[in-house]
Amino acid sequence: MPTLRIAQDDAADELLSRDPLALMIGMLLDQQFPMERAFAAPRLLADRLGVGELDAGQLAGMDPDELTRVFQGPPALHRYPGSMAGRAQELCRVLVERYEGRAENLWADAADGTTLLRRLKELPGFGAQKASIFLALLGKRYGVTPPGWRQAAGAYGEEGARRSVADITGPESLAEVRRFKQEQKALAKESEAQQRERASPA
Repeated sequence: MPTLRIAQDDAADELLSRDPLALMIGMLLDQQFPMERAFAAPRLLADRLGVGELDAGQLAGMDPDELTRVFQGPPALHRYPGSMAGRAQELCRVLVERYEGRAENLWADAADGTTLLRRLKELPGFGAQKASIFLALLGKRYGVTPPGWRQAAGAYGEEGARRSVADITGPESLAEVRRFKQEQKALAKESEAQQRERASPA
């Protein structure tokens, strides 16, 4: 079993390490929300449901309003608990319909990295970037290494990178990843400012 250090909380990271669905939901919630809180949320969700690990069938079949209340907390499992509760439920329904309700079935028989990336992109809430990051996370931290997985994950699959959650092994690497993201945001703002300047009339 892998030992993850993403949430920086022992109980939350223990669940992520042994429950693929928890890891997938954490990845889903890692959007417009602090990374550690997003990946700690599956532990809170399991505790509120009174279960040892998350079950896609249970979540898919829950009353949407009830699931929203569970997400609302307090504390809330996301900045947007209502929409994210709905998205998590959609994700679980896809897993039930296509993968027998088991998150790990999504990658268990994937012939190569390209196939796995395509499957991830088909999940609700997983755009191209999130799918690539999750593929890198599976390869680097979860032992899921189909042929060509690094290439399929692009820059996120590079060994020694400090770009995303896939590269976090503890507090030090978390700080490095956060620094990289801040630098990327600063560069993006600078680029936008330059574009506006070029577009403005002389």
